[in-house]
Amino acid sequence: MAKPVLHGPGFSTYVRTARLALAEKGIDYDLNEFNFIADGVPADHLARNPFGKVPAFSHGDFEVYETVAIARYIDEAFEGPALQPADAAGRARVTQASAIIDSYAYPSAITGVVIQRVVVPMMGGEADEAVIAEALPKAAQALGVLNAMIGDRAHLVGDALSLADLHLVPVYDYFRQTPDGQGVLADMSGLQRWWDGIAARPSVTATTPQLG
Repeated sequence: MAKPVLHGPGFSTYVRTARLALAEKGIDYDLNEFNFIADGVPADHLARNPFGKVPAFSHGDFEVYETVAIARYIDEAFEGPALQPADAAGRARVTQASAIIDSYAYPSAITGVVIQRVVVPMMGGEADEAVIAEALPKAAQALGVLNAMIGDRAHLVGDALSLADLHLVPVYDYFRQTPDGQGVLADMSGLQRWWDGIAARPSVTATTPQLG
């Protein structure tokens, strides 16, 4: 079958999650990059995803968008180490953690803090401190829940790396690099230990995004 193609910019958190899954499975793929921040969303991408979001994924005649769906397909359609638990309860926890990240951690930590603190100044604007101040307690709550979920384990769900970890990596990585994020994460020993263990994985280092 044709080589898979992932569509979207490498700096995107959700593109990175898909790239992490591909790397962990050892899959050769092409990355079709475009900069939607500088150039907008290309017309051909809207044919792949009518909402204009990234990433989208192509594998032969099969096309899919939404990161959770892409990551599950990557895990289930290709050979390589399993990225989901074998039991129903474990898979439910992966879905739960991913939903927490999508619904609560990403909007607060990335949209509310990272975009304001990093992306807006990079584009020549000034961070909206009111937006950041409103987002920080929500980010602290969401990440605190994930910190408790990890407990004393090395991974977010169960005893092995899963799609839940790969969903969290890009959000955590961006957020921890802001002064606001450092303050929120200072007392979250579970997340800090998790990051120390996962940051050196080849998949993580190979997909480190470049902004600017």
